[in-house]
Amino acid sequence: MRKIAILGSTGSIGTQTLEVVRANGDIEVTALAAGTNIALLEQQIREFNPKLVCVWDENKARELKTCTADLSVEICSGMDGLLRVAVEPESELLVTAIVGMIGLRPTIAAIEAGKDIALANKETLVTAGHLIMPLAREKGIKILPVDSEHSAIFQCLQGRGCSDVCVPCNGNVEIEKILLTASGGPFRGFTKAQMKDIKPEDALKHPSWSMGRKITIDSATMVNKGLEVMEAKWLFGVEPWNITVVVQPKSIIHSMVQFRDGAVMAQLGTPDMKLPIQYALYYPERRFLEGERLDFWELGELTFEKPDMENFDGLRLAYQAIRQGGSMPTVYNAANELAVHDFLEGRLSFLGITERIEEAMQAHHVIENPSVEEILETEQWAIHRTYGKK
Repeated sequence: MRKIAILGSTGSIGTQTLEVVRANGDIEVTALAAGTNIALLEQQIREFNPKLVCVWDENKARELKTCTADLSVEICSGMDGLLRVAVEPESELLVTAIVGMIGLRPTIAAIEAGKDIALANKETLVTAGHLIMPLAREKGIKILPVDSEHSAIFQCLQGRGCSDVCVPCNGNVEIEKILLTASGGPFRGFTKAQMKDIKPEDALKHPSWSMGRKITIDSATMVNKGLEVMEAKWLFGVEPWNITVVVQPKSIIHSMVQFRDGAVMAQLGTPDMKLPIQYALYYPERRFLEGERLDFWELGELTFEKPDMENFDGLRLAYQAIRQGGSMPTVYNAANELAVHDFLEGRLSFLGITERIEEAMQAHHVIENPSVEEILETEQWAIHRTYGKK
């Protein structure tokens, strides 16, 4: 029995991870963490019997403790609780399915405790890749990407000198270019004028993937692809100018690697997040996974487009942030998190999301090689700049 812990168990990635666990029957879930959805969390506790559970909200944690008084599970809360879940002694692998920079400290704690990481929390590498990847190498742990695009790249690199940890790919001279695919989101082909009056309910309709609300909005603005460019830099040791975004609207090719001899390897499949999740949980083994298979006769053709960086500033600004480096990717990420929240609450226009990111980046003075404390302080700077308070 492999033993895992999950941060973000009630979200999209977390629930699909538990679907994979349920389907295979040979993984033990030792710890879970979630935000406020204690109704679903209680169901998960009763099915998977974790020893430790964290609820971010302290009041919800007390409520859950009452609901599960008949069980032996221990309930904790807050950041201290997340850290406890991250280092739960019996777990071998931590699935970081939590959204946002809140995942940074627990991920570092898990690595220091010798836990392998199934990484779905891209903000960790976006803001602290310069800290995370060397630490992973020092501790000898596996970083197994769960994002479909990064999992695709990782799969393409197997047998090409990469080990279990993505870190040793750093400086891999065989890689000439990473071709990171994008669906283009629900507004592919739109001009800024056409996107002026977009409402949250429109932006939440992704053409290919079923995802959480925040990442779905990020996909619509192309900010998500910008974050993935930053993540790919750290995972695979390539410079941003060697990462090209290719729009592939059907989301069949999940990403590609071009090698120095010109050969291109691609990973294809139907849009199903359970495939990269299961690959990370059982790496390097491939197991049977129920679901639709590709029918190339029915598919007929695949089309490709250049990304529109004129109308979708999110991607352009991401390349700018990663070139500037230091604390600038943290500003990009934090400003986006705040802007997406305000957009979903009806307090900001759709185009206002990337406008706010650009304004924050222009106002920020870059900190070179920031520490964890400086990264978190930079996040607070972005919050203070936006709302006038910490």
